[in-house]
Amino acid sequence: MAAPNIVNVSTITAKTAMQAVTASAASILSNSSSSGKVLKVNTIIISNVDSTNSADITIDIYRSTTAIRIVNTVTVPIKASFTALDKSTVIYLEEGDSIRVTASAANRLEAIVSYEEIS
Repeated sequence: MAAPNIVNVSTITAKTAMQAVTASAASILSNSSSSGKVLKVNTIIISNVDSTNSADITIDIYRSTTAIRIVNTVTVPIKASFTALDKSTVIYLEEGDSIRVTASAANRLEAIVSYEEIS
């Protein structure tokens, strides 16, 4: 498990991941353990698409068997969005890392992650 030297990169590819958030932890973005890449996470936006109920979001970085929360049980109001991460607070995912999202109730929240794949 080695991350590339980001001073001497050959490729930077802009990407976006998105998914509905379920009530159990699910990976929205993963960097496989042998990718030879580092993923620079620029933005994480959570939207509440439910018209009658708010919902809570938890976001963590998962490495090996350890989950470290970057957002812990933040309420997203009805028909609103929450920016959990923006370009002023980027996160790098090393090989083997993933970002997981968990909602307090399924089918209320959607997540979008903007990132750069660096190799």
